[in-house]
Amino acid sequence: MKYALGPRPGVPSGGLAAGIDWASADHAVCVVDAAGEVVSRFTVAHTAEGLRALVRGLARAGAAEVAIERGDGPVVDALLAAGVRVVVITPRQIKNLRSRYGSAGNKDDRFDAYVLADTLRTDGHRWKPLRPDTEPTRALRAACRSRKDLVETRVQVLGQLRANLELAFPGTIGLFTKLHSAVSLAFLQRFPTTDKAAWLSPKRLASWLSSVGYTGGVSAGILYDRLAAAAPGLTGAEGEARGQITVALVRVIGALNAQIAALDAEIGRLLAAHPDRHIFASLPRSGTIRAANLLAEMGDCRQRFPTDDALAALAGACPSTRQSGKRTQAVFRWSCSKSSAPR
Repeated sequence: MKYALGPRPGVPSGGLAAGIDWASADHAVCVVDAAGEVVSRFTVAHTAEGLRALVRGLARAGAAEVAIERGDGPVVDALLAAGVRVVVITPRQIKNLRSRYGSAGNKDDRFDAYVLADTLRTDGHRWKPLRPDTEPTRALRAACRSRKDLVETRVQVLGQLRANLELAFPGTIGLFTKLHSAVSLAFLQRFPTTDKAAWLSPKRLASWLSSVGYTGGVSAGILYDRLAAAAPGLTGAEGEARGQITVALVRVIGALNAQIAALDAEIGRLLAAHPDRHIFASLPRSGTIRAANLLAEMGDCRQRFPTDDALAALAGACPSTRQSGKRTQAVFRWSCSKSSAPR
């Protein structure tokens, strides 16, 4: 899809360009003509009726192309369903573009809507219109991003558990390979305090490990020696209170583990049914979750990546070159998508 250029490069078809400043409660809209003059401003609520009003307002103003800061969500879905061409200009780009209109760098929703519209007017040829992803890709992306959110939540809760154990029961930190593993959580639920763990002996620990199906490969004797050699934990009333905190956090992590496993199964099912599965599953060491994340984040609009460098930049693997005069420097690219790496 190519733009029909107007009187100046980048001017959308019909000479009208619109910008939408996306927000959680309402959205500021601005429409400018080919000369950059504002022809319409309005605000719509983030509701079903508000989105219908958005489409009607753009049609009434005669704007068929819109610039917005994000490429997903109900607003974009409503625009694409109405046949509006959508261009995504990221918040980071908008932050830099504000300096074109003033040095103060003020942030204002109405002003940002104007910046989006005017940038589309002058530089629309620099961006490719957004093409809606297919339903299988959207479903896979939703599952992958939800899994990522749950994993991040688990990391936060694990940090709280580790901080609690450093005071209450230091010997359990590093006792098993992973703190969130099934055997580690089962041990902490059965022995949340040093007082309760005092019941253990090498023989009793071996019996307990056998009862939970432990297959870690480290003998009960070695694990018992690790517990005995560790710094002493808290006892008495504070130790008991810390033990209750340990049990509470362990149960939260157990619930998160179960939901992450459920999403893993759903992601595997969605990936197996996706028509582009063979492309991403064939990548070396991709695995189900990594392949699904790559497919979901790249999407179906492959025109977003006209060269291999464009795709490498999304992943942060393409260095950023800074050149001034005789000085040239290649630096690490921090502004990249961090959504495709599984944890």
